[in-house]
Order: sequence, then C-alpha cells, then structure tokens
Amino acid sequence: MTEDQVGSQIAIPTMKSLYIEMFRGELKLASGTGFLAANDRQSHCAFITNRHNVTGRDQDSGQCLHSQGAEPDAIVIHFHKAGHVGEWVEIRLPLFRDDGTPYWIEHPRLGAAADLVALNLSWGGDVSKYAYYMDLDLDRAGIYVGPADTVSVIGFPFGQSSFGRFPIWATGFLAQELELITPDNPVFLVDCRARRGQSGSAVISYRTGTYRTRRADGALSSVMSGASVWEFLGIYSGRLNPESDLGRVWHVTAVRDVLDAAHQDQVRREAAAALAAPSKDAPASV
Repeated sequence: MTEDQVGSQIAIPTMKSLYIEMFRGELKLASGTGFLAANDRQSHCAFITNRHNVTGRDQDSGQCLHSQGAEPDAIVIHFHKAGHVGEWVEIRLPLFRDDGTPYWIEHPRLGAAADLVALNLSWGGDVSKYAYYMDLDLDRAGIYVGPADTVSVIGFPFGQSSFGRFPIWATGFLAQELELITPDNPVFLVDCRARRGQSGSAVISYRTGTYRTRRADGALSSVMSGASVWEFLGIYSGRLNPESDLGRVWHVTAVRDVLDAAHQDQVRREAAAALAAPSKDAPASV
C-alpha cells in the first residue's frame, strides 16, 4: 500500500510514528517512540529516537531511569506489516556490538549532548517503510510556524495507543520563535501536555485548509489547500520539568545532521568490510 493510498483513510503522519520498547535481556524497562527519516525516497533511511531512550539514562543528570538501575541492551521496534495496515511486525535489535560499542550514531558535532540518535537498519520484505523526508514537500510543505501556533507531538504517552500500535496525537503550541535556533543549540520549546512514552515523537505542524508560508522576499502570505499539509519540525525530547508542560524539541536540522552521520557511518563500515573480505582473485591459503 502506498503512502497516497494510506492517506485516503489514515493521516500519513499517523503511520510514521513507531512504538518502541527497551529491554535488558527479557526485562522490559520502558517504552517510547521513534520514526524513520531519509532525505528523499532514494537516499539512506535510518531510525531516529532519543538518546536517553537507548542509554536508559536521564539526558541532563545522567541518572539511570529504571528503578532497579537496569540499562537497556536491546530495542524492539513495532513496524507496520507490509501490505497490511493495522498489523505490526516486532523487530528486536541489539544496542551494542560484541566489543561493547553502541550501534547507535550520535550527533556528529554535539555528540552525547544532543538527545537524539540514529540506528541503521536492514530491511526485510515483511516491513513497510514510512519515513519523514527532509527534502520533499510531502513532509516539508513550507508552513510558517510562529509563537502560539499549534503543533502536534505524535507518539505513545505512557505506552498507550489510539488503536493497535497507532500513535496518539497530542497538540499544543509553539512556545518561541524558531528563528532563535542556532547550530550550537538546535532546540526549541513547545507548550504541550506530552508525557512519558512520547520521548522520540515526531513533532509537526499539521494544517487543513489555510496555512501561512514565507515568500522569497521574506513576507508572509496565506495559502489555501484542498488537502492536508504538514511541516516536520523535529523530535520531542521530554519536559523541562515534571511540573511544567514546556517540552524540548530537537529541530529538524539536528535530525538531518544525525541522518547524514548515519549514512556516512554506513558507507565507512561497508568500505571497511569490503577491504577485509578476501579477494576472489587472491590465491587460496594452504
């Protein structure tokens, strides 16, 4: 089933948020959210989630998030089953290699300070792939989003779903100007009643009918659309404080940076594997 066919029944962003579970052995530690990202339909695709989901530690304090001090060594991702909307395939992946190094890729410049990571995956024919595309107007419609404009955090609060493993849309408001984001601090704030389990959720601006866009001369103009459009804004990272509904979102530029780092990591490892493989022309060892 294509994305266009899905969109006639279920909003496409609903298909893009994926339920995840973190395990230590057979012990389930926590649940959360993630999504796939790619620059376009032909480019490298990676799985994106929060760093604190895979480390099992608070991103700010470094304290273990599990009550018994357990840290995850595996992640289970609930992918959509190919050709069967409303059915899911659970894929369990180790988080560490045999030498103890993590499989996840961190931000190429900010490293562990950035609360988002990428995982490179191999695809089987039984899994459908619904990614957020960085360079396509499907997910980057050019919507201008300003302070107090509505935004949606699409994920799994407290591990809950709307149906099966379809996510829940929590809608709030942009709490600052996106123009204040810098390369060294690609984070913005939203005022949204998001909760535990929504860490790793895609954050989008979703519009039906009229939306604003910025013209080439910098002025804002209104656009009428007969179809729903949305702007991918970033990845939700959790609340600033348990007493507040203000939450951090890592901007789409940071997601793109991690995605590009994942692609480069994949290329490096494939090149290293090719060099290590014995040549077909090499003489047989005796």
